[in-house]
Amino acid sequence: MTELGPVAWPPAPIKTERLVLREFAARDRAAYIDLLASPKVHAYLGGPRSRDELERELPGVPERWPGSFVVDLNGELIGQILLRRATEHLHPAAVGKVDLGYLFLPSAWGFGYATEACGAALDWLAGALPCESAVLATQTANVGSMRLAAKLGFTEVERFRAWDAEQWLGMRSPVVPSRTGQARS
Repeated sequence: MTELGPVAWPPAPIKTERLVLREFAARDRAAYIDLLASPKVHAYLGGPRSRDELERELPGVPERWPGSFVVDLNGELIGQILLRRATEHLHPAAVGKVDLGYLFLPSAWGFGYATEACGAALDWLAGALPCESAVLATQTANVGSMRLAAKLGFTEVERFRAWDAEQWLGMRSPVVPSRTGQARS
């Protein structure tokens, strides 16, 4: 059992047209440090972590935990997808739902990789945990994240102020099987 419920972890790698969502491997460490230390990546997330601190603290193989996928392009980490149970720390309306988080290296921005990878992760979630709603929170100032949320089918639940900025909380309704066997949302 994982924090996502009775889901076997890790799942088999998820392949899209251009990407693979998989678990962490030792070869990902340097790119993962780049991801966590990037000021651009963390502009709306409270700032980056120190590269020196990350070099000291991160193990040879980044920790594996349920709901965390490496986004792999041609054998290289370009991002990370996180699916985890939302807590009150995020927002009371999100508690218990699956929170979608993602980070991508700036060199991977603008190519549709986030849409492709997040869509694949949400499709996996729909198969692994049918009838689960997903939530996504971002700063309203993060125009790229707001666009991605819309592309992925998230609709606004509410806006609120936290971490000294206006935040946006969106929800994506689960795909619910119909009685005729065809899915509907």
